[in-house]
Amino acid sequence: MSDDPTEHVRKPDWFTRNVFNRAVAWLTRRGISVWGSRVLEVRGRKSGEWRRTPVNVLTLGEDRYLVAPRGHVQWTHNMRAAGGGRLVLGKHTEEFTATEVVADADKVAILRGYLKRWKAEVGVFFDGVSADSTEAELLAEAPKHPVFRITG
Repeated sequence: MSDDPTEHVRKPDWFTRNVFNRAVAWLTRRGISVWGSRVLEVRGRKSGEWRRTPVNVLTLGEDRYLVAPRGHVQWTHNMRAAGGGRLVLGKHTEEFTATEVVADADKVAILRGYLKRWKAEVGVFFDGVSADSTEAELLAEAPKHPVFRITG
């Protein structure tokens, strides 16, 4: 793997990929949100086909965010290209546009909130950084985790 933090990708282990993610996606598709879970649908940047992945939607104040705990993965590349997608919970589908939070300093509070809510689920992907970490530690981790603000 490159030393470039924008190429940072953490692959989930077998249990996460084959049991946990599938269980959360199954429940979410049936309308049961697990701590804010949704199924993200975003068009593939090459194929144009809808791609699906389970995500956690973080609400901070009036704003909502999608954080990529595993780094710069396919859905983040597709989101940049598409500029939005759909969030699905059961039969409810919400179309949205998204703006990437580019400045790492702007991600610190978002990452802190995300880790506070979902550390047990995603902490392994943050190299020892937690909601209680210093601002400097979160800032150092920020380039590895794309963040998108959900709009419209």
